Amino acid sequence: MSKSGALPDAGSRAGRSLFPVLLPPLLLAIVVILALSAGKYDVSLSDMARVVWSRLTGTPSGLDATVETVVWNVRLPRVLAGLLVGASLAAAGCVYQGLFRNPLVSPDILGVSAGASLGAVGGIFLSLPVLAIQSMAFAGGLAAVALVYSIGSMVRGRDPVLVLVLAGVAVGALVGACISLLKVLADPYNQLPAITFWLLGSLASITRADAVSILPAMLLGLVPMVLLRWRMNLMTLDEEEARALGVETGRLRLILVSAATLMTAAAVSVSGIIGWVGLVMPHIARSLVGPDFGRLLPASLMLGGGYMVGVDALARTIAGIEVPLGILTAVIGAPFFLWLLVSGRRGWQ
Repeated sequence: MSKSGALPDAGSRAGRSLFPVLLPPLLLAIVVILALSAGKYDVSLSDMARVVWSRLTGTPSGLDATVETVVWNVRLPRVLAGLLVGASLAAAGCVYQGLFRNPLVSPDILGVSAGASLGAVGGIFLSLPVLAIQSMAFAGGLAAVALVYSIGSMVRGRDPVLVLVLAGVAVGALVGACISLLKVLADPYNQLPAITFWLLGSLASITRADAVSILPAMLLGLVPMVLLRWRMNLMTLDEEEARALGVETGRLRLILVSAATLMTAAAVSVSGIIGWVGLVMPHIARSLVGPDFGRLLPASLMLGGGYMVGVDALARTIAGIEVPLGILTAVIGAPFFLWLLVSGRRGWQ
C-alpha cells in the first residue's frame, strides 16, 4: 500500500479508537443540558445559560424569577444528585464485577442496599427527620457489609469470593425480613406510604444540601479506586495467579469493597433503592473502552451519571405524576441487559 493510501487508513483507525472514549463525556453533556431545560416548565437553552452565568458572576440575568427558581433551585439539585448517585452506583458496580470476576454482580451483592433500606425504614418508622433517616440509611449499609465481611472472615478453607457472596445473600434475606416486619407494624396511612415510596427510589425532594452531602463519601471511595486501578486489573485473574504476581488479594479486596460500599451507601441514603445502574452501566462501559480498569472506571462514572440524570428527567416528564426511579431503571435496564447478554461479542476479560 502506498504512503498516501496508508495515511487515511491510519487516521480512520485513530478516529475509531477515540470515538468510544469520547462518547461517554459527549452523552453526559447532552443529557445534562436536556435535563436542565426539559420539564413541565420549559426553559430555553439561552435562558438556562443566562441563569447559570448570572449565579456564577453575580450579575442580574434579566429573566423572570420563576425561571431562575426552576433552574437553580429545582432542576440543578436534581441533576447534581443524579450525577453523583448514578456515578457512585456505576463505579461500585464496576469494582464489584471486577473483584468477584462475575458480570452479573451489582452493588447490592454484599447487602449494602438492603442494610441501607433497613436503616431508612427504621428512621421512617420512628418518625425521625429527613437528615436522621439519611444518616441511618448510610450507617445501615455500612453495617450490613461489615457483618457480611465478619461472617466471611470466620469461614476458612473455602473460596473467599464465594463465601462473601453467599454471606451477602443470607444477610440480605435476613434484612429483607426485618423490613417486611416494620412495614407490617407501620402506620398504614402515614408511615407505610413513605416507606414504600422510599424503597422505590426518587430524587423528587432532593436539595442542594442533600446532593453535596454525598460528595465527600463519593470522593473518599473514589480515591482508592483510582490509586489501585492497575492492581484492580490483576484482581480479574484467578486468586492464585493474582497472588503469584505479588498482589495481596485479601487486603486489596477489603479496601476496594469498603470504597465501593461507602459510595453505594452514600448514594442510596439520599435516593432510595435504585437498581440496575451498577449492573448495566459497567457492561456498556466495558463494551466501549474494554476491560482495562484505568479506562473502564471513568467511562462507568460518566455513563452512570448521565443515565441517572436522563432517567430522572424522564420520571418527571413522562406522566402527570412523577414515576419512581426504581420502576424506570428496571423497565429500561432489564430488557437492555438481556439484549447485552444475547448480542454481546466482547469477552469478560
